[in-house]
Amino acid sequence: MMIAMLATLGFAGSASAKLVNEFTKFKFCPYTTAGVERCVYSVTEGGAVTLGNKTVPIVNPVTLQGGYTEQAVEGPEEGFAKFVEATNGVTLEKVPQPVPGGLLGLVPPEGAPLLVKAALKLAVENGLTGVDTTLELARPASEIRINEVHLSEGVGVALVLPVKVHLENPFLGSSCYLGSSAKPIIWELTSGATSPSGPNESISGKVGFPEFLEEGRIIRLDENVIVDNAWGAPAASGCGGLLSALVDPIIALQLGSTEAGHNTAIMENTIYEASAFAVKKNDENNP
Repeated sequence: MMIAMLATLGFAGSASAKLVNEFTKFKFCPYTTAGVERCVYSVTEGGAVTLGNKTVPIVNPVTLQGGYTEQAVEGPEEGFAKFVEATNGVTLEKVPQPVPGGLLGLVPPEGAPLLVKAALKLAVENGLTGVDTTLELARPASEIRINEVHLSEGVGVALVLPVKVHLENPFLGSSCYLGSSAKPIIWELTSGATSPSGPNESISGKVGFPEFLEEGRIIRLDENVIVDNAWGAPAASGCGGLLSALVDPIIALQLGSTEAGHNTAIMENTIYEASAFAVKKNDENNP
């Protein structure tokens, strides 16, 4: 089991200076923070996010990094550890993903209000039709939860992630989101099977293949897949700037229902984990 393997790792050292070799991946892990027991560096290299009728492939790698505490042994969060944010403040990297079809695929000119059609026409004429979606944390990193046992055994929720989706385009303005701090999208990702409400059907993730690096002090999970297709998302809001009252309903119409059972998150990733003790000792051993 991953917890037991990581708990024994680490070596004595001297003055603190820097991390080397594979340990450099953990340079933003808060491994000297009291209570932090593990470091994690996870890169999502593929998969897709489906919101209603629109699927956006993950084509640009996204990094989730930081540390986490011991797992709770009792209470409502039994088995889950609390996340601690990355020391550079970038726990979940904000990486834009292109929306297939761009602006014209989200906002139809047919039947749109005159002001919206005029603004859209201006955007099209100026070549501003590309749209990106960026996944962002909707709550502090401390509200992320991770369960190593579930992740490594392919049962139950492995990662709880409160997020919001940012739609980015000059026409849509800078405040076009699905989800918010007040109403986050909650992903309960699993490497096992999901249990969504209809019309979605159960899908399954995949437990990655473990490989030991740095004489066993780092565990890498290759080809890991975590999924969730039971979540719901609020309607888009803040889109189109001053025209948001007109544009928001159009985007909602194009996406269709984003209630639970109509959305999917599939994250294909490579995960690196080490004990905070081992990371700290690597630092101390390299003056």
